[in-house]
This record gives sequence, structure tokens and C-alpha cells, in this order.
Amino acid sequence: MKEYEITHSTVYHYEKDVALCHNEAHLAPRQLPHQQCVSDSLKIVPTPEAYEERKDIFGNRVVYFALQRPHHHLEITAHSVIRIQDKALPKLQVSLPWEEVRTFLQENPSEKFIDVNYFTFPSPKINTFPALTEYTLRSFPPKRPLLEGVMDWTTRIYKEFTFDPEATNVSTSVQTVFEKKRGVCQDFAHLAIGGLRSIGLAARYVSGYLETLPPPGKPKLVGSDVSHAWISVYCPEHGWVDFDPTNNLLPQNQHMTLAWGRDYADITPLKGILFGGGKKHTLKVSVDVRNKTI
Repeated sequence: MKEYEITHSTVYHYEKDVALCHNEAHLAPRQLPHQQCVSDSLKIVPTPEAYEERKDIFGNRVVYFALQRPHHHLEITAHSVIRIQDKALPKLQVSLPWEEVRTFLQENPSEKFIDVNYFTFPSPKINTFPALTEYTLRSFPPKRPLLEGVMDWTTRIYKEFTFDPEATNVSTSVQTVFEKKRGVCQDFAHLAIGGLRSIGLAARYVSGYLETLPPPGKPKLVGSDVSHAWISVYCPEHGWVDFDPTNNLLPQNQHMTLAWGRDYADITPLKGILFGGGKKHTLKVSVDVRNKTI
């Protein structure tokens, strides 16, 4: 078991006073069989006049808050402690042929599987198109075990696409990422999900954090970590199975899950609307993941 301490800080500075803002945050970790959220807190400066926590349609914890008086800066700091147990990884060959899983999903539109079928359709940030379907099918020849095919598909993304933070932004489409063959973890997760949905499989977007290690002999820098994204695929024998196309692995004990949804838009760490503030503002985001395991 590993224990992590996570600090996620977001700071806005505005050109002029903001008169009013409404915000929504997905910054509280989920409780899962292999993941225990020992503690979590959300500090907001200035103190909001309205604050409410709820769960969304996917079971994620969401905080809504509003500031109803003039302010020229906003600071949101999420702090949590998480314990992660090693997950038993499934044998990739021990899964149904992918075509049988597709048929299973198509023929089980019952209430029991509605939360699975929800992730078979295009979503606001993940569209499908013929070239992507054809490209994905190279990893799924007839009768190939589902999980083996998904591993091959995410490995191809890892090998054939270049990690490039300058190539995309949060609005970049799946088709643009596909054509450029460049992007970041969010883009690779969207691409992987789009390909799987295009051939009739169920895949969801997962957000969270990844333990990163400094180069040998170098100290770990505070705030040097970032949010991370990966995917989860539904397999009838195993349930939801995670894959990380950015790092070409199956998450085990270094991935900390915050939330999941159809795509990034469903679980943006922080989003909102404001009135005022002028034409310009600055944004600084800092993430620090500390391994507290003794």
C-alpha cells in the first residue's frame, strides 16, 4: 500500500475587480475498492458566500461555490491524503473477443447496464469519424480478446504519437490530434476513447494524478507535478479496467483517481463564469504529489 499527500493550487489574478462569480470544482478524490481517501479539504480565498457539495450523475464529488462581492484575485487549494492498494491486473488474454463484448453492449440496453452504455456514444469533446475507426480496427482483428486489443491500441498511441504540450489546448478536437499525431495526456485519452467508441465499445475518461519521480540524484521540486488523464474500458469479466496511453501501462498503485466522465468537459477540475474582471487575467496552477509511504 502507498500513501500520497496531494496539494492542487489554482490562483487567478484579474485586471479589474470581479463583481460576481459562480464556480464548480471536481477536486475531491473518489472512494474506490483500491483507493481510500483518508482526508480532503478545499480552501477558497476570498471565502465564498455560497458553498455546496453534491454528487454528479457519475458519482463524482462536486463542489459549487460563488463569490458575490468584488474581488481581484481567487485562490483555490485542494489538499488530500490518499491510500492506494496494489490492484490485481487482469490477464489481457483472459477476456471475451471484442466483437462479443460489442454485441453484449448492444443487446443489453437494460437499466442494469445503462451506466455502461452511456460511455459507448460520442460526447461533447469526443467525436468519431471513419478514419479513426479504420485506424483503431488495426488493433482489433477478428476474435481478438478485448483487453489484449485495448492494450495494443493504447500502445500504438504511445508509440505513434508525440507528447507535445505546445501542440494542443483544452479545446483541440480529437480529429486535430489524430491528424497532428501530437498532444498531451488529455488528448491521448480522448483519442483512445474515440477509437474504442467508434467500434462499439464502452470507454470513459478518468482524471487524477500520477506519482512522478525526479531524475536520479535530484530533489523533487514542490509543485512540479500536473493533473493526469487516462481511460477505463468496460469488460464483462472484469468490470472497468484502466489503461494509460500516455505511459503505456495499466495503472496499479501510482495513479490517484479524482473523477470520471464521458470526456474532460464532464469533470474539468475547475470551471465557472464571472462578471467583470477586465479583459485580461493570469492563471497559475500548481500540483504537488508526495509519497508518504514509510
